[in-house]
Amino acid sequence: MRRLLAARKALIALASISAALICVAALAGTMLLRLSLPRLEGDVKAPGLSAPVSVARDVRGAPTLSGRSRADLAWALGYLHAQERFFQMDLQRRSAAGELAELVGPAALPADRAARLHRFRHRAVARLETIAPEERAILDAYVAGVNRGLGDLAAPPFEYLLLAKGPQPWRTEDSILVAYAMYLTLQEPDGLTERRRGDAIEALGRPMAEFLFPGGTSFDAAMDGSFLPAPAFPSQGVKHARNVAPFGDVDEAPAVPGSNSFAVAGALSGSGAAIVENDMHLRLREPNIWYRARLKAEEPALDITGVTLPGAPTVVVGSNGRVAWGFTNSMVDTSDVVILEAVDGDADRYQTPDGPKPLRRFEETLCATCAATEKLTVEESIWGPVIGLDSKGRKLAYRWVAHDPIAVNLQGSLALERAQSAGEALAVAHELGVPHQNIVVGDVYGAIGWTVTSPIPRRFGHDGRTPASWADGEKGWSGYLSTQDTPTVLNPESGRVWTANARVVGGEALQKLGCGAYAHGARAGQIRDALLAKPRFDEQDLLAIALDDRGGVLERWRDLLLQRLRARTHEPRYADLIPQVENWGGRAAPDSVGYRLVRSFRHQLISSIYARYMAGMPDIATPLARPGAARFATPQADEPAWRLISEKPERLVPPGFKSWDEVMDAALEKLLSEIETEAGGKLDAFTWGSFCRAGIKHALTLALPALGAWLDPPDEPLAGDLYQPRVAGPGFGASERFVVSPGHEEKGVFHMPTGQSGHPLSPYYNAGHGDWAQGRPAPFLPGETKWLLRFSPG
Repeated sequence: MRRLLAARKALIALASISAALICVAALAGTMLLRLSLPRLEGDVKAPGLSAPVSVARDVRGAPTLSGRSRADLAWALGYLHAQERFFQMDLQRRSAAGELAELVGPAALPADRAARLHRFRHRAVARLETIAPEERAILDAYVAGVNRGLGDLAAPPFEYLLLAKGPQPWRTEDSILVAYAMYLTLQEPDGLTERRRGDAIEALGRPMAEFLFPGGTSFDAAMDGSFLPAPAFPSQGVKHARNVAPFGDVDEAPAVPGSNSFAVAGALSGSGAAIVENDMHLRLREPNIWYRARLKAEEPALDITGVTLPGAPTVVVGSNGRVAWGFTNSMVDTSDVVILEAVDGDADRYQTPDGPKPLRRFEETLCATCAATEKLTVEESIWGPVIGLDSKGRKLAYRWVAHDPIAVNLQGSLALERAQSAGEALAVAHELGVPHQNIVVGDVYGAIGWTVTSPIPRRFGHDGRTPASWADGEKGWSGYLSTQDTPTVLNPESGRVWTANARVVGGEALQKLGCGAYAHGARAGQIRDALLAKPRFDEQDLLAIALDDRGGVLERWRDLLLQRLRARTHEPRYADLIPQVENWGGRAAPDSVGYRLVRSFRHQLISSIYARYMAGMPDIATPLARPGAARFATPQADEPAWRLISEKPERLVPPGFKSWDEVMDAALEKLLSEIETEAGGKLDAFTWGSFCRAGIKHALTLALPALGAWLDPPDEPLAGDLYQPRVAGPGFGASERFVVSPGHEEKGVFHMPTGQSGHPLSPYYNAGHGDWAQGRPAPFLPGETKWLLRFSPG
């Protein structure tokens, strides 16, 4: 007994010692992590400044930077970006350069191979040799601030401690790479849409391909009121593929970077100034892609509030007291896939209008710091890099705006910050060097407008919708559209402008912009209808439009689902669904079972139709494409699928089905299977919110899920969907949201997921996230000062 008691005491003592050691280790780890927290208060000597700069942060960490010159503010902003977000900046530059594996290991090699095809680091270095002196001065000041901010941390950002790596200093070309990273995010780096159209024509015939991949639908809400003619039903039956794809093997409409932005003129507001709304939809992550800031300079006079992109020194969207502006991804056509014609069977030489030329080759080293490096051969033509092969084995080159020096232009962004009127902002927009955006502007005088930013390719001999050979000189680009030729709207008669990634204009204007991969028009239509429904607006009215979660595009599908269910009331497993669909509420509300039933039924129908039609199409051969990439349906798929289901043309029944009724019944069966697998067969658990959750992850938790409880924000259910103004989906949604009237910023509203800081021990980590998730109004301007940091030259 004594021995047992002694052993028990020894075990208790050992457990106590172990617990103490764990506590000591946790305390030491916490202390080490605290060393990488940013400096919030005090005085810092900064020899690179021309005059003192102050940084006043509010309780949510939103800073107001005040100084003499724009270059001084760039230095201070760089300092803040480095202290709060350097790891995020590092990932951005590495993702564009194809250098992620050097930081995170060989798992990133597929992404590096895809990015390295574009040789963006080489292009960034070359671009620096041609930039204007003002642009270079701002960049140099920003880079100096970044490296000083990184160096002033008592320990490297905590992510590097976990990876056992050290951060590398920021270089001037890295800020150019951050711009290229946005091209990779917002535009197609591999011509997937164009190649998919070409393969569909070859596999299905032109009439069927044009029917399945229309340029628009009856939901289009173009500002000029234009509609595109609906393609006719093909007169012949669909070609039956040799191998039918598994049921449900197609994503109906993958979440693509999009946005909303709309404005009302001063004649419709109480103050006489315009009101502008903007929410940019992106993949969401911890920390958020944007960093909120207010910049106040004396020479030249500037007071601008908005969001910045860590890694770059300018304000992306916001208001300067005279003009407010917002962006939405324009989806215009900024690239073309060029078929290379081999010379005498030699695939290393290709035909050009100037005769045969050899492909240039560049040897790129991937994962240079890894134990085993990898060599990648990049082939380039006069039109751009080789991105893959077509179905006939011909090499394909990629002519893309992002490869031209004109793609990145900081000077245009600096001019936009200083714009004094809507007209001036629209003129500057055409000179921006950013991925092409719809820009919506409004000014203090009440004017509003829209255009597409950045230079637009001027095509000849083709419309750019499918791959083509440019060998004979009959097709190609002849520079870019002039400012005068670029479609622009200023002060429309309605007093309203709106964009939501769908087609904005038709006719000759559409021919100039090209047809890239426009979003479905339902979201733009709901915004338009809400804007036209009232004669007067304030900031809260525009916020309400931005938070509209009504599922208008689903209404006809709901009626169809009810019809099919009521025809089967004798089967309890179908009858149980009827009350939920009848009382679905018509909104993407988290607690709605009916909304998810309708949404899933529609998805299964569209998915099965396109999967069976496209089963014979080859996968796209490119490092960026995932398996089955050729079988993605168009964002416009809703309309062709509805016409097929409602009109039931016998000759077009998809391969593998005997009738259209069988197609619908198969979708019902798939819906029941989904309830079983995702909700354990419990219908009341099959809510929209159980699918549509925040799903926001830190980059590290993707590899180390155990860190999620420490790093990730709550994975809460969200209202909204992809086809309505309040866009939401797992890990996708509004990366920021604001409503502001220039000159009346104190009445504005601002939302941002996660928060300002990238450090989990920050006093404002994830501050403001709840307002974003719940749609609660929060101030556009930073609040009262809680922490004050002062920089002085010396």
